[in-house]
Order: sequence, then C-alpha cells, then structure tokens
Amino acid sequence: MLAEEGFRVRGFRGMRPCARLGLAALLLALAAGGAEAVERGDPAPGFSLPALQGSGSVSLAAHRGKLVYLDFWASWCPPCLSSLPQLEALRRELPADRVQIVAVNLDKEPAKARQFLAQHPIGYPSGSDPQGRTPESYGLETMPTSYLIDSQGVVRYVHEGFRKGDIDEIRSRIQALLEGKR
Repeated sequence: MLAEEGFRVRGFRGMRPCARLGLAALLLALAAGGAEAVERGDPAPGFSLPALQGSGSVSLAAHRGKLVYLDFWASWCPPCLSSLPQLEALRRELPADRVQIVAVNLDKEPAKARQFLAQHPIGYPSGSDPQGRTPESYGLETMPTSYLIDSQGVVRYVHEGFRKGDIDEIRSRIQALLEGKR
C-alpha cells in the first residue's frame, strides 16, 4: 500500500502499475533469500555495487571508520524521491571526515535512476542493484529504508519510510553518535 511515509512490502493494492512491477521484482528477490531483517545492534552486511554516477563501485567497506547513513531508494517510490534532496542538504551540514551517506538504488532499469539524479544531483555515492541482492541481505521490508551504521560496522538505527520532518530525527541520531552516545 502506498503511503506518505513509504511502502510496506507486504501489500501493494492501489499502487500504480509501474510501481507495482518494481515492488513485485523486489518481493521476488526478497522471497528468494528469506533473509532476516537487519536490526539495531546487528553487523551491517557488506556490499559492492556498480556506481550509478561515473565509473567504479560503491561499497560499505570503503567508508569503514566513519558513520554511514545507508539509504535504499528507487525512482518509482515517491517518498524516496522526497528524501534524496533532504539527505543531500543534510550531507552538506555533516563533517565529511566523520560521516558518509551512501545510497543503493533498486530500479530494474538503472537509466531511470540516472535520469532522476541528472535532474536532482546528489553529492554522495549511489550504487545500482537491479537484482535486489543488497536489500535481500538486509531483509528490507519497506521502501525507503535507511540504516545508520557506526564506524565499526554495527547498525545503530533503522529508519523505515520517509515523511515530512523525518530529516530532523535522522540529524539528531547522527549527532548523538558523533557525540559518542549510542
């Protein structure tokens, strides 16, 4: 079901056909692996994906030692599209030597994600995962979902969905970890 705060992967009546197809592909990928959802206190599963922008790859390991805000998004997910510009604004506020935002795009057609990013540029890396292996390893249940991962690779906060005002909660969680609070 489409809601302002995000999609619940368990049901999707009322969604537009294109969004339904994308979500159905994600469901198939999740069902194939049956992974348990990653929760607070769990180690963050590693990944390496082709970069959506430029060449090279995007990996979690490349940012070890920093706080990482890992955001799963897709061009067919309206709450995802409203979160990206807000995350970009937040990125500019944060100390780059201590915090990194990393995105994973789940579009089956990466060109759609590139088109969105051409119109709404972001200064943080976004990897492309059209097969859905990374969300499978995280046991993703809602779009968008984000994970705040500490410098040791442990998930400290899971944020499901995205609504107006959520960026303040995200900023607060990041600041608390930067100040050494768990």
